[in-house]
Amino acid sequence: MELSQSFEVSRPIDETWAVLTDVERVAQCVPGAQLQEVDGRAFRGLIHVRLGKITTEYAGTATVIEQNHQDRKVVVSSQGLAKDADDKAEAVITAKLEALSDTSTQVNLDTDLTITGRVAQLGKGVIPEVSDTLVAQFAENLGSMLEEGDAFLLRARRPPRRTVDMPEPEAIDIMDAARTPVLKRLVALALAGIVVAVLLRQRRR
Repeated sequence: MELSQSFEVSRPIDETWAVLTDVERVAQCVPGAQLQEVDGRAFRGLIHVRLGKITTEYAGTATVIEQNHQDRKVVVSSQGLAKDADDKAEAVITAKLEALSDTSTQVNLDTDLTITGRVAQLGKGVIPEVSDTLVAQFAENLGSMLEEGDAFLLRARRPPRRTVDMPEPEAIDIMDAARTPVLKRLVALALAGIVVAVLLRQRRR
């Protein structure tokens, strides 16, 4: 499944790039993410997910396979496997920044996503809209982080291989994220049903 999304942040492109290429900072913006270990350009951690009454963790790895400063482009390959089920997710994410002005930046995301298991049962029609909801949350978190000021953007020197002590975040509530898309579809189906009923009634007359 291919997804394309974009969002805008009210900061210059250089500052936005500095955060998006700092995994320990950007991980704090990703809903449900808990970074645990960094090994060069490979990262390991957990994604906490809640589906109804069931809460599970995806143990995953992500690897930066391209990072082009000149084009402001990053490509990341990631894989995740649920600890207590056969659910699996794989994605290749391409993020490219575009300067809209001296003080604003657009982040363009293209994702090639494969999901199996319970989450996949939501259906291909709902998953893109759930993804839009999660990206919007990420954009809001990133915007808040960037608003903390230039001093925050000073990156400390860190060893290339290290563990990360990041607190466990609140799990992503997939059903909550899907609720609005599902309601939209139910309303659309209801309207379609009304239209069909009216047409049939007119034809009978």
